Amino acid sequence: MSPSLTVRRIAADQGAVFRELRTASLREAPYAFGATLEDALSADAASFDATAADHAVSFTFTTFILYTEGHPAGLIEAYFDDSAARRAFVCELWVAPAVRHLRGGELLVDSAAAWLANEGATEIYAWVADANRNAMRFYEALGFGPTGEHRRVTRAPDQAESLLVRHVPTTSQVFQQ
Repeated sequence: MSPSLTVRRIAADQGAVFRELRTASLREAPYAFGATLEDALSADAASFDATAADHAVSFTFTTFILYTEGHPAGLIEAYFDDSAARRAFVCELWVAPAVRHLRGGELLVDSAAAWLANEGATEIYAWVADANRNAMRFYEALGFGPTGEHRRVTRAPDQAESLLVRHVPTTSQVFQQ
């Protein structure tokens, strides 16, 4: 029997869960995120509590948590930037290695994308490190494609990342399929 996977938006009282998942992601894949493990470990619990409380109710940013058999096993953040275009992004995706084969990453991206679309997004963006071929293939398999936009990674200026985009189907496009 395979474990059941569920995804839920973070709750206001889940600061400890958020901290647990963030530090696990930074331990396992420190190259993949904007923060460092040291940043996460040195932050006080109140900052994670505040983030969880904010992400539980905001209309511009949130976090979704993946559960397997009721245990936290991954997360993704979704947000709208503050530009005039109000672009929608997914970021900080991480799934515990033991459950990656169960398609939890896909569930997280789809949940975040559905929330963004419900809040008005017509396109969803993701910055992906050029050197992270697994992540690039993962996003491409989910319908993301290149925008042609590139930038240097802030924490590692010798590395670059590319902006990918996935278009949100309109209601008429869904009915045409």
